[in-house]
Amino acid sequence: MVGKLLFVLSIFSVMVFVGSANAGSCACCAEPGTYNLWTGRPSDYQIEILKSIEFDIKAQLYMTEAGFESIKGLSTIEKEFDDGSWVASPGGLDLVNSFTGKIWTFTIKSPKGKTGTLRLPIPALMSVFKADIHDGEISGGGGPLLYKEFRFKGTVASGSGFLAGGIVRPTRYFLVFQGRGNGCDNAEDFNNWNLEITGKKARYRFFGDLTGGEEIDEEEESAKTTARHRLTPT
Repeated sequence: MVGKLLFVLSIFSVMVFVGSANAGSCACCAEPGTYNLWTGRPSDYQIEILKSIEFDIKAQLYMTEAGFESIKGLSTIEKEFDDGSWVASPGGLDLVNSFTGKIWTFTIKSPKGKTGTLRLPIPALMSVFKADIHDGEISGGGGPLLYKEFRFKGTVASGSGFLAGGIVRPTRYFLVFQGRGNGCDNAEDFNNWNLEITGKKARYRFFGDLTGGEEIDEEEESAKTTARHRLTPT
């Protein structure tokens, strides 16, 4: 009797262990048909993701067949487009980007060396969109490979150089980070960015690639944040 009881307990322990292991390995698995849109204050973990995201050194100006007729606020570099300078430099515009945790700075240089800078304070709220796009792609941990976006809508703080003329208050920006991944988020998930500027004197959009970033451990970052809070005097 005792032997049978021990055997049953052994089997039960193995099942619990295997079940726990599977649950842990699938903590980030997405379910088929996932379609989520969340809006709220950026968490410390999400801020760390944004700090880790690395921008490529090139940016593109979105343009339709109408050319600069559909664009406002970039008249200074329109002349370069008209004289063929951009055809001679098909690689796009030079880009330097930084993010301090509170503000993005985009510095863009035209093929002829004209420089413009936009400063974009992070808004109080962000949106996170995730969806199964039913293309059959599977994520590394299992489940569908989701399409995902981090979205930010805010007010441009300032513009300088060739970007100054179109920035009058309140000029708005819409910054989107696009990528693919499982149910959990990491800097390396995001591969592309889009920045739309709209206002009384501005209507244009830049876009480009992201070159990945360092993977962040969410539990470790949460522990660091808790420790910082404990050390902060009240």
